[in-house]
Formats: sequence, C-alpha cells, structure tokens
Amino acid sequence: MAGMKIRKGDRVQVLTGKDRGKEGEVVFAFPAERKVIVDGANIAKRHQKPTRTTRQGGIIDKEMPLPVANVAIICPSCGKPTRVGYRIESNGDKVRICRKCEGDIG
Repeated sequence: MAGMKIRKGDRVQVLTGKDRGKEGEVVFAFPAERKVIVDGANIAKRHQKPTRTTRQGGIIDKEMPLPVANVAIICPSCGKPTRVGYRIESNGDKVRICRKCEGDIG
C-alpha cells in the first residue's frame, strides 16, 4: 500500500458528506487506516459519563476520522483544492507539488 499524500498540518477541503465544502487543518493522520481528523469537520455528539479524569459529564463534541479520499489538499500558492504530485529534486529529495499550478506544497 502506498503512503498517504496528506499529512498533519495540511490545509484541506472536505469533498463529500455532511461537511462538504468545509475547510480545516489536519489535526491527526492515521496512515494505516488511511484516515485523517480535520479540525471542525465530521463532528459527532458523544455522551460522556462523569469519571475520575473527567469530573463533568454531559454531551461533548468529538471530531471523528474521515477517509483520506474524501478530502483534497488546498494549494498554498493557487489557493484551490488539488491533487498531490511529487517531484524529485537534483539532490534526491522528494517534494510534494500541486497538480494544477505545479507549485511546492511543502
């Protein structure tokens, strides 16, 4: 299985589902499961019971993982959602690039 092209800290846009069109930053990435958690997207209500660690119970909002196929990275140079490509530099480094404008993603 190939590695994921989206990493923690990337700015992404949700492509499908109830939060379609929302933008946010990748908070966690789970490459083995091919899922990401996006800040402010795919929020579920969790009924939390009071415990020793969490004194206060109640309904809390929890960000749930999204499949990586349902998000597109936003290019910092052209500002549009795009696919990710790679370029090999002369010194052998592999750099992620935007498929639309071919600018570096970082």
